[in-house]
Amino acid sequence: MLRLHWERKRLKFKELIHEHYNQLSVSQKKVALYVIDHPKIVAMSSAQVVGEAIGVSETTVIRFCHSLGFSGYAQLQKAIREQLLFHESSLITYQQDKIELEQEPHFFEQVMAQDVEKITETMKQINETDYEAAIRQLSKAETIYVLGLRSSHIAANWLSYAIGLVRDDVQLIRPETEDVIQTLRQMNRHSVVIVISFHRYLKQTIQITQLAHEQGAFIIGITDSKLAPIGKTSDLLFPIYSPNKSTLDATASLFSFMNAIVAGLSVHDKDRFEERQHQYRTIASDFLFVEGAD
Repeated sequence: MLRLHWERKRLKFKELIHEHYNQLSVSQKKVALYVIDHPKIVAMSSAQVVGEAIGVSETTVIRFCHSLGFSGYAQLQKAIREQLLFHESSLITYQQDKIELEQEPHFFEQVMAQDVEKITETMKQINETDYEAAIRQLSKAETIYVLGLRSSHIAANWLSYAIGLVRDDVQLIRPETEDVIQTLRQMNRHSVVIVISFHRYLKQTIQITQLAHEQGAFIIGITDSKLAPIGKTSDLLFPIYSPNKSTLDATASLFSFMNAIVAGLSVHDKDRFEERQHQYRTIASDFLFVEGAD
């Protein structure tokens, strides 16, 4: 029955596992992560081989299949092979989705309407208690670091700039131009690191996050999946909804949530924000502008 439910909704493995993840046993969760990370191996290997690779029994692997609604491991493999067969790159998926919209009137409205839907879905996924905890941590932090590489760099750059308008001591981590080890050495339990990481997850982002965690920094992860690699070291994790693995499709939701973070900080630290704005306007007036002749 659940198998038919999957086919009807065309759920991807990641989404299906998310749906049942909290009901899985500890050992089955290990299997879930392995299936997400190594679908090709699962598609070609026996349940026994997969179990040995994970460090669980063959029975656990089969029970995991049953927990997702499959009749057994063979049916799981078949579904994975079908998905891999029709898998396309995120950029191609993004383009094809937009080509379909091109056939409809008011193209730009259709694209923006899709963005609204993604923002709405992201709102449903965000835990408000976690959001409020994030604002408190960011407010009391001595230093805030923001990390985002490759496709996540623009978002990280904007977020560090925007938070920097609200408070002092905000630093964008730039591995390509600075000594990251020196930056990590400065971190402690009074530091907060905001990490932005989307599929495909960069090893360097994961490694820096792990090292920051070991330094005692509080980690706030922003990603596309509760099962993303940075989730293991994040104190708070915020999943941004995207119907596929395209970072482009997640952009509207990502920036909307980041704006909510900046807005929350500006309200939480109202006096500090107003003082900082006064200082900024004073310096900007003297440095950036010249009075013209009447």
